[in-house]
Amino acid sequence: MPRERLDKKLLELGFASSREKAQALIMSGLVVVDGHIVDKPGFLVKEGQRIEVKETMRYVSRGGYKLEHVLERFKVDVKGLVALDVGSSTGGFTDCLLQKGALKVYAVDVGRAQMDMKLRKDPRVILYEETDARSLTEEHIPQKVDIITVDVSFISLTKILSHVLKFLKDDGIALILVKPQFELTPEKVRKGVVRDPKDKAYAVLKVCKHLNELGFNVGGVIKSKPKGSKGNEEFFVLAGRHLIQIKEIEKAIEDAVREPI
Repeated sequence: MPRERLDKKLLELGFASSREKAQALIMSGLVVVDGHIVDKPGFLVKEGQRIEVKETMRYVSRGGYKLEHVLERFKVDVKGLVALDVGSSTGGFTDCLLQKGALKVYAVDVGRAQMDMKLRKDPRVILYEETDARSLTEEHIPQKVDIITVDVSFISLTKILSHVLKFLKDDGIALILVKPQFELTPEKVRKGVVRDPKDKAYAVLKVCKHLNELGFNVGGVIKSKPKGSKGNEEFFVLAGRHLIQIKEIEKAIEDAVREPI
């Protein structure tokens, strides 16, 4: 009996308008096949299997769900705040911030033509494409912001944080997504995936120590949900100049690594 990829099937059934959005639905845990959640776009479905979508995408990408989860866990209210979204890509974080009540979002990404059209047209979004966050100046961001979100790839956070955190208000906070595969040496990353819990913890600790060196306290560390691309586990770090520093940071990181998805 022929089988078909789940992402392609969702597109055929009209649950998504593009292959990318179908994959986002699946990887966000919103697709159910015969009563079981399936989070792999390449899952092969047979003819006659019952496919359900728990809800349509509330955000332009699954990044919105990642940020929504961390805002809820850390009890962060962004209503009325001005934000800087570094590594905005399709706009998942930006979309979430706006839906949660942010007044304005400066969105920055090194790529081009990635931001969803809905957000491109939104007057609350000031978009800088083809812009390396390390080159940002006050001409780009003419005001201090209340909150900064960071989701970058193919570069260590230690090379970028000092360049973006300078735009944060003294009492502002940053939500930083740590992707261990970009913080470790190549031999620790097999086929693009970090598997050893100790390596994951080391990567997060590396970023936390760097934040401390920059004068920021780490107020919390949690595992990001859903997982990143290729199934990599990612971690959110809450940072701010006046947050209470976690006393046993290594234990907090180990707890986050052990946390189930």
